[in-house]
Amino acid sequence: MRLTKISRLVGISSLVSLYALVSAFAFFLAYWIRFDCQLTGQFNEFVPQMVRVGPWVIFIQVFSLILIGQATVLPTYFSVIDLKRQLIAITPSTFGLLFGMQAAGDHIPYGVRILDFGLFALFLTGARLLLRYFGESQRRAKDFPGGDLSCVAKATVIVGAGSTGSSLVRELLSKPGLHLRPVAFFDDDEAKWGQNLHGVKIVGCPELLRKAPWKDSVRKVIIAMPTARVSRVGEVARIAAQIGIACETVPALHQLLSGSVRIPQLRSIQIQDLLQRTPIELDQAGILGVLKDQVVIVTGGGGSIGSELCRQILVQLPRLLVLIERSEVQIFQIEQDLIKTGAGSVLVPVVADINDVDRIRSVFEKYRPSVLFHAAAHKHVPMMEIQPGEAIFNNAFGTVNLARVALEFGLERFVFISTDKAINPTNVMGASKRMAEIFLQAFHAANPGSTRFMSVRFGNVLGSSGSVVPIFQKQIAEGGPITVTHPEVTRYFMTIPEAVGLVLQAAALGVGGEIFVLDMGVPVKIVDLARQLIVLSGYQADVDIEIKFTGLRPGEKLFEELSHQNENLVATGHSKIFRFVCEPSDLGEVESSFRRIELMLNTSDTSKLKLMMQQVVPDYQPYLN
Repeated sequence: MRLTKISRLVGISSLVSLYALVSAFAFFLAYWIRFDCQLTGQFNEFVPQMVRVGPWVIFIQVFSLILIGQATVLPTYFSVIDLKRQLIAITPSTFGLLFGMQAAGDHIPYGVRILDFGLFALFLTGARLLLRYFGESQRRAKDFPGGDLSCVAKATVIVGAGSTGSSLVRELLSKPGLHLRPVAFFDDDEAKWGQNLHGVKIVGCPELLRKAPWKDSVRKVIIAMPTARVSRVGEVARIAAQIGIACETVPALHQLLSGSVRIPQLRSIQIQDLLQRTPIELDQAGILGVLKDQVVIVTGGGGSIGSELCRQILVQLPRLLVLIERSEVQIFQIEQDLIKTGAGSVLVPVVADINDVDRIRSVFEKYRPSVLFHAAAHKHVPMMEIQPGEAIFNNAFGTVNLARVALEFGLERFVFISTDKAINPTNVMGASKRMAEIFLQAFHAANPGSTRFMSVRFGNVLGSSGSVVPIFQKQIAEGGPITVTHPEVTRYFMTIPEAVGLVLQAAALGVGGEIFVLDMGVPVKIVDLARQLIVLSGYQADVDIEIKFTGLRPGEKLFEELSHQNENLVATGHSKIFRFVCEPSDLGEVESSFRRIELMLNTSDTSKLKLMMQQVVPDYQPYLN
């Protein structure tokens, strides 16, 4: 530690000495040039003035640089930002001092004033650029002792010659240790073709990648188009995959900091990059107004949706975030992840089951929450199909228990996470979720003016546990085949951040009794999704990886729907979010039906239990054994 401090002080003193030396040289040279580069005549008359004023000029200029933080910068790194700060420091200090001397009666020639400023700025910039050049040379020599960069680094092309691509290539050129050598740009803008950016030529459109020499010599493609249409990103990714070149992308625009690109942010193209729609934008101010300084509960906080909910809720600055999860392993993992973000002081992990009413009541009693996001659920369709009692107990009755406790403690907002499988359901999982929706609407109607009960309904979530994409990726890693139930089966897809964003937006928009749905664009064929994943993995569908059709499983539909026939579409304050409202059922009748089903939960006659569910959910078309 002591050696580090000494080394730091040495570095600072060396940089200050350099500034002083440059300032002295510039000041002397300004006089010399002003008097026709002669050391005699008038020059000699001004030597006393130089001796008298010079130390003050040097001191003020160097002190200004120190004051603005230019004495503690790394000398081998010099950027446009450093240049701006440098000019901000020396401009007022130089002219202020010289004009101050003028006011004090010590007349300094105007030519000297101007020359001193220009020469000091020029020499200081030149000196720092030289330091940067030598620093990069040393790093290059360290990374490549033999001196031959071309034989080690991967020839890399960048698609997108905009500001992001410019920042990216600049960083690649300055960091040879990354082993990425930019050899060309590709861009859709014809006006840029044939020009150079940081010494790298803009060749033409990305389709030229298919032609020699690019397809033979290039080893990596980086897509630097954060504002491009997702369909265009997909086209470029498929071109790279077809010719066998590894492809990566910079993050989405909202993930970039100040428009700059950092190499560690590069990642492989993912399936969500190829969804044929752009992610929704949310009313962050409205969400902040609901969650800031509040005590928030998330049930199922260790799941894929629940954990992302926790991450996004923390951004909204809650006073306390209580995670309820019955899996000790899962809640420990998300707690550790969130602690790394610095949120440990507002986290309360609670191992509990939502059907343990006394335990849930004690949590509410202790923390007095105002907002609850209910993400705890059983969601695997085939597994729940053979044990419907467990699906009803957790998905429907668990929601009932939470709703009653929420009303008892005066919760402000209760947001239930539902699914598009609840619409005209053909499986137990969807029907159990629909039961919960029906209860919440009836419960809200019977208890108006208190807690706002609302549901959020969305489609399949990419990357969530049990979703199709991780299954496909595992099958590809094992060499195939990829199993798809039917060539015509389609599903709506959304990313986990989108799904969670909708949940948070619903909390801000909801007045109670509604079901919110995201405009998820057009449904995607599962077989097309499988083919895209195969291509992104560097293989050819039906050549390297077989696609095998296994037939629809019990409870599965060819396509999903977004609303029931008796639900009315009502506009919200957000163009991509819809509110469905229908006439609520009578709470007494719903509770009576639930009590009858409760008596049958552990029956071995699953078909009879499904028929009882149908009495609550008339649109349910059960698969009977």
